[in-house]
Amino acid sequence: MKQNFTVRQGALDGVEAFLSVAQHRSFRRAAAELGVTPSAISQAVRALEARIGAALFIRTTRSVGLSEAGERFLARAKPAFEELVAASEVARGLGQRPAGLLRLTAPRAVVPILIEPLIASFCRAYPEVEVEIAASGELVDLAARGFDAAIRLGQFIAADMIALRLTPPFPFVVVGSPDYLRLRKRPERIDDLRQHACLRMRRSNGSIAPWSFIDGNKTVEAVVSGPLIAHDVPTVLGAAIEGVGLAQVPKPVAAAALAAGKLTPVLEQFATTAPGVFLCYPSRHQMMPKLRAFIDHAKSHSAAANKAQEKGELI
Repeated sequence: MKQNFTVRQGALDGVEAFLSVAQHRSFRRAAAELGVTPSAISQAVRALEARIGAALFIRTTRSVGLSEAGERFLARAKPAFEELVAASEVARGLGQRPAGLLRLTAPRAVVPILIEPLIASFCRAYPEVEVEIAASGELVDLAARGFDAAIRLGQFIAADMIALRLTPPFPFVVVGSPDYLRLRKRPERIDDLRQHACLRMRRSNGSIAPWSFIDGNKTVEAVVSGPLIAHDVPTVLGAAIEGVGLAQVPKPVAAAALAAGKLTPVLEQFATTAPGVFLCYPSRHQMMPKLRAFIDHAKSHSAAANKAQEKGELI
């Protein structure tokens, strides 16, 4: 049979008064310590005794002593109450300054180019905050999974989330290695992809993502085929660099490989544009300082990165 472990309303009332009287062996000194009247302390203790169903003190006109029930209650209640006070102090500390565990979920592809520099500077600025990053393409429920915030592409942000832009919009580009393109005719039209090995991505829902393009004013989704299906962008990108086939990836993810000549863009005139990468989090009236600090830090980091990009300091 299931037992009911719910704490009754008011079950802790009078415990602090009892502990103070037990320590001082005096209702008057306990009242002075807690800043109330002796009558209030006496009433609180009597109410506690009534709920427990046993006398906790032996009272005389000259002294106050603990009964056997009081001794047993003190032995269990004192450490438990001290733990509650300590827990309150810990929680209060987290509510007053950036500290504790900050849990973030992000796609693997953005971790090296966006998250790593942002997290590195944040950890230096806020040493009392521990940052946990779950790199996954899955669009997890933040509240259900215990995450504070998520890094997501703009098209995947739910309507009930607050979004902070971290990057400007960027194109999705089709890329291939110079070795691969030497062996095959370079595609000039979207239909030419039928003759190519195309590296594909499986979405978190199990479906294989088509490649998206813009042809004039029309959005075109091409169902491609090839030798490799991966679950994340870095794997697809790495395979493209090794010459396994063509890949369609966010341009910032491929930027270093493009600059180094390890990849070559194709079909650029048909590239579709993504809204960008955002930090998103639930709307909360009372936001924990650790998340507020991260949001403010992300704003500053994003603004600095955008200024550097405008000056040509970043790719």
